[in-house]
Amino acid sequence: MSALQARLAEAVPAAELSTDADIIRAHARDQAGLCDAGAAVALVRARSVDTVIATLRVATATRTPVVTRGAGTGLSGGANASDGCILLALHRLDRILGLDPAQGIARVEPGVLNGTLDARAREHGLVYAPDPASRDISSIGGNVATNAGGACCLKYGVTGDHVAALEAILADGTRIHAGAGTRKNVAGLDLKRLLIGSEGTLAVIVGVTVRLLPQPQPAGTLIAFFGNLERAGQAIVALQARQNLSRLEVMDQATVAAVEAMTHMELDTSAAAMVIAQADDPDREAILAEAERLCEAHDAAMVATTLDEHEGRMFMQARSAALPALEKQGHCLLDDVAVPIPKIPDLLALCAAAAQRHGVTVATFGHGGDGNLHPTIVYDGQDPASVGRARQAFDDIVAGALALGGSITGEHGVGTLKRGYLTAMAGEREVALMRGIKGVFDPLGILNPGKGY
Repeated sequence: MSALQARLAEAVPAAELSTDADIIRAHARDQAGLCDAGAAVALVRARSVDTVIATLRVATATRTPVVTRGAGTGLSGGANASDGCILLALHRLDRILGLDPAQGIARVEPGVLNGTLDARAREHGLVYAPDPASRDISSIGGNVATNAGGACCLKYGVTGDHVAALEAILADGTRIHAGAGTRKNVAGLDLKRLLIGSEGTLAVIVGVTVRLLPQPQPAGTLIAFFGNLERAGQAIVALQARQNLSRLEVMDQATVAAVEAMTHMELDTSAAAMVIAQADDPDREAILAEAERLCEAHDAAMVATTLDEHEGRMFMQARSAALPALEKQGHCLLDDVAVPIPKIPDLLALCAAAAQRHGVTVATFGHGGDGNLHPTIVYDGQDPASVGRARQAFDDIVAGALALGGSITGEHGVGTLKRGYLTAMAGEREVALMRGIKGVFDPLGILNPGKGY
């Protein structure tokens, strides 16, 4: 046992510490393709905030890096171990500490799953709105750390829009609070917003107070197939501008074909794109009727609408199946870029062009309504040439999104996957400011070093 392992053994309960190499390795990476993971020295699976504090105090005393992880569903390498680090896993901190229907808030530990919280809220006629595709297996702490999004962002916003307050532990073990349970609060700098999306580089989040919303009307759903990718993109722009939709998703032909091969839902695999829209307002029938007219005006080959909640859920399941279906075809490098809404047709075109240029499959799907798409590159991870082509296509797509005035990530975070692109997007001085802020929170630079910025 190393000196560091011995100090941890003295500081944290034995049942929460593992130095077994195989167990550590099983926790050493998230779901990001092409992101390396280092060899951690120890794994702490915390069951209490006291264990988190004790771990960080040992890390500070020994100048040891700490990489915090939740459920491990991240897609940017942000939770991947670095050499010599302590892995601090929070998935066992999974209690819903309180739910107040009158105020519409809930207090949770970071390991609570997104879907679990929503199910509990629905028992009170409320919902927890953020809905990343991994909602049934992703944790609230991880969602906050990356400011995760999802299909509902068009109407309801990202995770950060639903966080009222945070409790976190600094690198030296100091406990801090940020935000407030009040509806309005402008006292001082907004430390809560700094922590949201910071990917574990500023502090370790150990408590989250979230806002809950009244449960909306059952959604009505539209599905449309287009013979032309550009016209599908133009339809999305028109729908977003003129309709009060709660969701507006798109899947290109490669994605639809993969989903159909896995689910046998009788989707039209000859179409260039499939668009799915939902409306959950009381006047959803009129909204969908106008949406249908707009799709037809943009040359949709087929449009169908339904007010049946079960049927609508089935259509959305087709969208949710996109990544699992593509993973059956090979290794997947899931990109995450966002552009201004009017540039959606251009983003769809550049993804298709990158696929043709580099001879790889790029299946593009995502949240058309807020400009955040997920071009997914399918490649052979055992073939260096295929890996190289995948990287080239990835670079082209990220650079293309920037050229369109977009962002290198809309909801997955920077991690290690996108770190090399951040300066091109944000600017050298701006990245320096980010690092300066980290220095205030984490003077020794031990929290998730090498990630984000």
